[in-house]
Amino acid sequence: MKIQTKPLLTLSSLLLLGAWMLIQTSCKKEDEVFPAPVVTPGTAASGLAGTVVNITVSLQSERGLKTLQVLKNGADFDYKTYSEGTKTDQYSKTYTIEALPSGTNINFTFVVSDYDDQVTVGGPQVITVSALPVKPIVDVSGILEGNVSWTKDKVYRLKGFVRVGEDLTKDGNPTKTGVLTIQAGTVIIGERATKGTMIVHRGSRIIAEGTAAEPIIFTSERAIGEREPGDWGGLVLCGKAKNNLPGGTGELEGQYGAFHGGNDDEDNSGVLKYVRIEYAGIPINPNQEVNSLTMGSVGRGTKIEYVQCSYGLDDAFEWFGGTVNAKYLVAYRGLDDDFDVDNGYSGNVQFAIGLRGATQADQSGSNGFEVDNDGSGSAAMPFTAPYFSNVSIIGPKAEVATSISPQFQNGMHLRRNTKIKIYNTVVTGYPNGIYIDGSTTQANAANGELQLKNVVVAGLDGWGDNGFGNGTNHNPRGYAIRDLNTANPPADIKIGDKKPSEWFAGIEGNKILLKRSQTGLQADIFTAKPTLVLTTGLSDGLEKGGSNTGLPAFFENVDYIGALKSTNWTNGWSEFNPSAKDYMK
Repeated sequence: MKIQTKPLLTLSSLLLLGAWMLIQTSCKKEDEVFPAPVVTPGTAASGLAGTVVNITVSLQSERGLKTLQVLKNGADFDYKTYSEGTKTDQYSKTYTIEALPSGTNINFTFVVSDYDDQVTVGGPQVITVSALPVKPIVDVSGILEGNVSWTKDKVYRLKGFVRVGEDLTKDGNPTKTGVLTIQAGTVIIGERATKGTMIVHRGSRIIAEGTAAEPIIFTSERAIGEREPGDWGGLVLCGKAKNNLPGGTGELEGQYGAFHGGNDDEDNSGVLKYVRIEYAGIPINPNQEVNSLTMGSVGRGTKIEYVQCSYGLDDAFEWFGGTVNAKYLVAYRGLDDDFDVDNGYSGNVQFAIGLRGATQADQSGSNGFEVDNDGSGSAAMPFTAPYFSNVSIIGPKAEVATSISPQFQNGMHLRRNTKIKIYNTVVTGYPNGIYIDGSTTQANAANGELQLKNVVVAGLDGWGDNGFGNGTNHNPRGYAIRDLNTANPPADIKIGDKKPSEWFAGIEGNKILLKRSQTGLQADIFTAKPTLVLTTGLSDGLEKGGSNTGLPAFFENVDYIGALKSTNWTNGWSEFNPSAKDYMK
């Protein structure tokens, strides 16, 4: 049998086969079509002359990026080449906005080619940078009479004492009246050299109604990085409601013609809503500073909501008599007291927070609450007997290692015959939580005229054996509730037949916690971007335990303790780093 075999490929056949395969491969490469390059531009930008902005785009090419040409209003701005095989790039370049007419648009155009010489999908892509107008500064001085309107396209500078109306005697008969209406988003600055201050006199009104997106801002005239407490005076409201001063009228501290008082508890001084007051408190006379917001006998016809006072040289909020109600207040890193109450104030306040800095304290002693019936602790009527509910008093002590000013004293200093009522409130971070000071004040507590209900006092983890530095070498050493006064030597305090700590603990809803971490207050509450809402689900947390029982109808019914639970009402309109804000845009 003959075996047949297949003939081997000849060399010429192999060469023909190789040539055919090469031709086929070349045809495939030549025929393959790649998509054109894609440019995804970043966001548009805007700013004043001198502002540095980033011009950014994302580039992508399947064939490979070859060149990027950047034009600024049609002229060459930048050029970049790429090695073959580079398929993506994140391009970024800074641009300093030039001194251009306000409203000028600068268009940056991006043209990309690939290694097939295709250009950008959809044609060149554009990013627009806009030059913002610098707001003109309008100097304001003297007396504002009649109807006056301020608009957000200007910045208003207070020179000296700017008075809405004129009322320079105790008799309560103003010689001039005015209504100042301020548009949402308007900025008002106080001139440092002339101690710029705004005073709204009796019979006149301020209508400062901002929005969460566009608050109205009273602030320092100084540049970013130069602002400090006491750069200007502050905002002063003078009303015709009752106080307990002799004769029912008086002049506010500093003797700058801010008279207040009368018999009209429904008096209306206007509206403050979504308003920030920053860097106020310049001394009018030595040791006589203006508060950030001073309210002298302001009536309950006035509306005060969403007001933040920051970096003041004196108190953040101070009430001298009056009946005005308020909600949503923020006292931030002031020097003296957060909430100072005096001379027969009898209004209602709900949702308020005081946040302190570690070293910013006044030589007179700084407190969260400082409350007096009057300066001498007399029985003058009406008594200082307001209701406060849902307040968070956060002192300066962030952690055991935090060094704080020795001038810090009490979360609540209740003294001089006051009859205040405080509900649903938390105090932490002060050397002393609560100090009920003086025999008349202690008697008011014993008979139920001074009330603390659903109040939590929280110490600091590891700060002594009581959360307030007791039993250690920490200075100062303090107490959740002071059972000893500050005499030398200290003496026992009694409320009825009980120690203050026993009296406090015997009231339903009151609680002392050794550790702030038990409350649900966030650890970053002391930072420039504090998380103000609570961590929930803790056994002793503030998210439960609140009650409206015993409160007037003004108060919203909430079931938690402190200013916030899960909804942060400071969002949008507040500012915790005002030193970095550019207010001239």
